[in-house]
Amino acid sequence: MTSSAIVQYVVVRGDLLKELGWPVGAVIAQACHAVTAVTHLFHDDVHVQAYLKDLDNMHKVVLEAPNESSLIELKDRLTENNVKHKLWIEQPENIPTCLVAKPYPKEEIQKHFKKFKLFKS
Repeated sequence: MTSSAIVQYVVVRGDLLKELGWPVGAVIAQACHAVTAVTHLFHDDVHVQAYLKDLDNMHKVVLEAPNESSLIELKDRLTENNVKHKLWIEQPENIPTCLVAKPYPKEEIQKHFKKFKLFKS
């Protein structure tokens, strides 16, 4: 395992707030659901275990996808590059809302997220 910082990328759809009028709390809940799902799905991964060993110093980067199609494009790119992640799809509406990558060393993962800006409400 590398000695670099282990980070987790969280990408939330900005249009949920800005165009579709979702409450801030509902959007935050989407990110929480996706982070929990990734932690469960990849719990035994070496990087996830290292990330969880230092709970007071976790590093997350929360980014904004402008819309659903950009989130789906990111999912496809991560899948093609074998980057483990979870696309959260809110039910029963069946709306993709958030994508979270499992924790990875920063230098392995950051290149996949460069086109996204920090999330702002």
